[in-house]
Amino acid sequence: MQATEGLVLPGERAPVRFNMDRWRAGLPPDAWPDTLPASGELWRRDVFAVADAYRAGSASPRHLLAAVLAWAYGPIGYGPWRAARSLDADPHGKRLAYALEEVSTPAPDEDALRTAYRRFRDPDHARLPWLGPGLCTKVLYFVGYRRGVGGVQPLILDRVVAGQLPAEAGVGRRNGWSSEEWLAYLRWAAEQARIRGVEPDAVEMAVVPDR
Repeated sequence: MQATEGLVLPGERAPVRFNMDRWRAGLPPDAWPDTLPASGELWRRDVFAVADAYRAGSASPRHLLAAVLAWAYGPIGYGPWRAARSLDADPHGKRLAYALEEVSTPAPDEDALRTAYRRFRDPDHARLPWLGPGLCTKVLYFVGYRRGVGGVQPLILDRVVAGQLPAEAGVGRRNGWSSEEWLAYLRWAAEQARIRGVEPDAVEMAVVPDR
């Protein structure tokens, strides 16, 4: 455990394992972030580091998306193929940058989160192939989360999470949620985090403890 000390977030149980050589070979050369660990094990903090670099201007939107998708797909065989299709549809990262503009600020509020979510779902602005709500909320989580400040924070909402949430979280058990459903879930998680004295993303991790 000493080797991973400092990498593991509260509530995180294991890293995501992926084949780095396969991912690097399957994606456009300009999209791969060289800062990802060569071990083939990705912790959330590894992806947060790429997101920090993106907000600082030292990593591109494509680096960010590649890092998030490698973590999201992990060992799934079609992951690199789908990630490449998403990246190919935005060769200069302009659609991604537009979607993430509002959540790249020091303290994105609910309006910023709503705007970013809607932009990701709008084909005329930032929607990308194979990037549905389950994946775009992962991107928003890594870029928009502000640890240590509490309150409403962007969290992952995919079919696995939605299937385990209680009714009071305000999310239907399907794939394809409105921005208001996502925000209802974020408010519920913020309140749960306040009651339990934990980070909001620890609430999300506890919803699916085996993932």
